[in-house]
Amino acid sequence: GNLGSQLVEYKEEMYITSDCGNTWRQVFEEEHHILYLDHGGVIVAIKDTSIPLKILKFSIDEGQTWSTHNFTSTSVFVDGLLSEPGDETLVMTVFGHISYRSDWELVKVDFRPSFPRECTDDDYESWELTNLQGDRCIMGQQRSFRKRKISSWCIKGRSFTSALASKVCECVNSDFLCDYGFERSAPLESSRCFADFWFNPEAPPEDCVLGQAYTSSTGYRKVVSNICEGGVDLQQNLAQHMCPLIAPKGLQISIREESLAVRPGEDITFIVKQEQGDILNTKYQVDLGDGFRAIYVNLTMTGEPIRHRYENPGIYRVSVKAENVAGHDEAVVFVQVNAPLQALNLEVVPVVGRNQEVNLTAIILPKNPNLTVFYWWIGNNLQPLLTLDYFLVTKFAETGDVRVTVQASCGSSMLQDSKVVHVFDHFHVLPLKFTKHLDMYNPDIPEWREDVGRVVTRLLAKETNISEETLMTVVKPGLPTTADLHVLLPAKQPKRKRSVPDDKRIATIKQALNAHNISFFLRGGYWVLVTLADSGSDSQRIGGGSGYWALVVLFVICLVAVGAFILYKFKRQV
Repeated sequence: GNLGSQLVEYKEEMYITSDCGNTWRQVFEEEHHILYLDHGGVIVAIKDTSIPLKILKFSIDEGQTWSTHNFTSTSVFVDGLLSEPGDETLVMTVFGHISYRSDWELVKVDFRPSFPRECTDDDYESWELTNLQGDRCIMGQQRSFRKRKISSWCIKGRSFTSALASKVCECVNSDFLCDYGFERSAPLESSRCFADFWFNPEAPPEDCVLGQAYTSSTGYRKVVSNICEGGVDLQQNLAQHMCPLIAPKGLQISIREESLAVRPGEDITFIVKQEQGDILNTKYQVDLGDGFRAIYVNLTMTGEPIRHRYENPGIYRVSVKAENVAGHDEAVVFVQVNAPLQALNLEVVPVVGRNQEVNLTAIILPKNPNLTVFYWWIGNNLQPLLTLDYFLVTKFAETGDVRVTVQASCGSSMLQDSKVVHVFDHFHVLPLKFTKHLDMYNPDIPEWREDVGRVVTRLLAKETNISEETLMTVVKPGLPTTADLHVLLPAKQPKRKRSVPDDKRIATIKQALNAHNISFFLRGGYWVLVTLADSGSDSQRIGGGSGYWALVVLFVICLVAVGAFILYKFKRQV
């Protein structure tokens, strides 16, 4: 260590004591390897350094004086010192290496020839252990020891013992401390111990059983390992009390598997614990939330678990009520029983206006799982938005393509879907509706709606000579079957030979529909005719303009075979 207010790494001095730590004296200014031989009769020291050494120091007078000894003719990088079988011997070993690439070097040093004889009784002197105040009674006993005189040059030997005699002391106030929940009225050992404001010394212990007795503390306890006898007894006059019936407290219910989300039919084990209160005369009412109810006795004492299995998905409130005459306590835990997610589809309008509200909808199967958490990523934002609802309403402040990703997490299962949304300043929307016959064949799934939208877009683009990239038909979910035709502004590029000017595109679409030029044939024998229903309405222009185009897709169904049905994939007949 070092002298000062704190330890300093670069200043590692060595100190030694001869009176069990009451006083200390410095022996080295640097750190050394230390080894005790012959019960401390010889102290060996080698400097702890990174340079090779061949000299060691040793002392036979408790570090008062030090002698040197060349333990090797070749300098050695010292790694440590070793004595076998222990500090009783005078033979030691220095282990290290000559170079960093060499093998271990072991150097044996024998101090036995340096001592001419064995020690006799005249070579020892006695001393008594005292504390800093000079008291000889420490931990309830007075002990005397013997040690070799500094002037004696002899070997203690393996049979040496330092203890001479011990005497048990009478107890005094200093042999006692304040008991748990008590503190002294002043920072003096002579002051009395009083109960803290939060502690009731008359309260029974937590493990107190009805019919048994317990003692209340007087505020004092003997220091651990103190063996004093007689004299002062601050623990006398302990009051005895009979254990009362204690109300249950600290009731806990947990799951052994440590998972509050399980699948239908999966085994689950409940563990009930009680921190305080009577357990022998307490009844435990268990309700597992699915109709199972039971009453247990000694449930927390036996530690018997409650095993159960939930067959149906849902959220179950599991409760345990512990009750006796003195009172009651209750513990509750909610268990989620979730079937794993099977499918997730993100539905969003592919074309939206800048700063226009858009609804992002996550369609999951099973349709109504419990407490599904949805994580929404908008664009390149790494921080998701979390919702318990399956939809999110948002806006896009910048034009361009924005990727929207949603993750659905339910129990231990998680699915993800992603879509790209095209954001424009201006575009036209033409609401479409279909005759009611189509509703009979609408399975209301994303793939079917996408197929119908692509067919209508492709036919309109070919008939009107309008770029298919500027048209997008979006069939809406649900019944009745409806759709929106998005007419986008064309990109700024040289006009092709047969391209249609922007201001004539809506009129061209109207003319094509009025002329009954849009038609396709369904696989299975169904011919579909697309016509314009209302020639007097206008289109809605996102970002400016007003009115609606109303289109009606009229299906003329020609029955080919009984039981024929509409397939999800369509094939256009030219």
